[in-house]
Order: sequence, then C-alpha cells, then structure tokens
Amino acid sequence: MINILTVQGINVTYQNQKRVLSDVSFSLPAGTITGIIGPNGAGKSTLLNAMLSMIPHGGYAKFNGTSLAEIAKKIGYVQQTSQVDRHFPITVAETISLGIVPRLKLFQRLGRNKHQEEIDWTLAQIEMTEFANRQIGQLSGGQLQRVMIGRCMIQHPELILLDEPFAGIDAHSEATIMRILNDLKADGKTILMVHHDLAKVPTYFDNIIIIKEKLIAAGPTKETFTAQNMNQAYGLPIVNMQGGV
Repeated sequence: MINILTVQGINVTYQNQKRVLSDVSFSLPAGTITGIIGPNGAGKSTLLNAMLSMIPHGGYAKFNGTSLAEIAKKIGYVQQTSQVDRHFPITVAETISLGIVPRLKLFQRLGRNKHQEEIDWTLAQIEMTEFANRQIGQLSGGQLQRVMIGRCMIQHPELILLDEPFAGIDAHSEATIMRILNDLKADGKTILMVHHDLAKVPTYFDNIIIIKEKLIAAGPTKETFTAQNMNQAYGLPIVNMQGGV
C-alpha cells in the first residue's frame, strides 16, 4: 500500500513549558483503520489536535503530500461527545445536515429538502431514523456518538480522525460504529482513532500507534501490539496480546 498520511516530528509544549509530545513521526497506508493507544495523559488527543493545527505545535501532518490545514474539507473530525453542547437546540437530522456544509460551493446555501435523501440514508446507516426530529440533548451517549459519526459520514471525507469514539457508549452503538468504519475503510477511506480498550485492538485495527509522550511504536497491529511495546507504554507485563488482553 502507498503511505498516504505522513506525520513528521510533531512536538507540543504547554505554556508552562511542559513538553507533552516529543518528535512523533509515522506514516499510514490508505484504506486502513489505525488506533492510537497509550496510558492516560500520554498525549493521544493532543496528537490529533496538533495534526489538525488546533493547537500550537512543531512538525507537520500531510495527506497525499498536502498539509491537513490546506485540505480541511477532505477531513472528518469526530470529537469526544463530552465536548458537544447538548443544550444547543438542534435535532438529530439538523446535526447530520451540518456535515453537508463543507461540500457546498461558495455562496451556496444548505437546502434541507434538496439533501433530504442523503440525510435519510445517513440516518438509516447509523440506525437513528426514528430519532430524526429528537433534540440531541435527549439522546443517550451512544446515540449521540452515532449522530456525530453520521455528520462526519455525510461530509464524504477522505481522512477521518476520531477522538475516543467508544468512550461511555453502549455495546450496540460501538458495534454499529465499527460496522460503519469498516464500510468506510472498504470504500478507501483512511481512519485514525484514539482508543483505550486494549482487548479490542487485535480485532479493530489494521495498524496501531503507541505513544507515551513520545512514539513507542507504529505499524501493523500483528507486529506492533506486543508485550514488550505495551510494557514500555503502560509499565505492566501484559501478555497474550494478539488473543486479547
């Protein structure tokens, strides 16, 4: 496979001069799902934020040789649901429709009726059709996460970044999201997500990136998800990695 996402020398230092990430570099092939794993405070979410130029950083992230900041319309980003304003008065269908906005031409307005078929299809894919007119504040954590995934899907991004999409959600929603992500992978999309459940790593990811303030290892899951690497990251003698932790 051709490496399509390249991250080189990412460094992040807080204003108190504390270094959070040091010289993180890796590359990923197209049409794969990659997990970013590491202990709490390792800098996993910070890495995504730096790649998207949402925070000051050194180094760069490029997609097909172009800075991510220059191709924002081709990138889908799903933040943690804890950062979503549940009190904002917007329905599920309206939230999904927001993903169409980046695809609109200059001065083109979003027409709900014009895009209704696409919205309906997306609602069906995330199994939220019956909740189309419900306010997002009335949703469970898993339902809200599916809506955020739907908003990302309808954008038709080439690169998808997700920050802990399975945190605090139900098993059904997690299975639904993984089905969607695998469908997107089959369609050639490149997916990178922060993940914390080590037991799911062998079945969820083609590749993994292990960090603990710096890069410990990156590569195909079968080669990288090893007891040695995990011991270096977590400081624990974790064994039988490929069979589940």
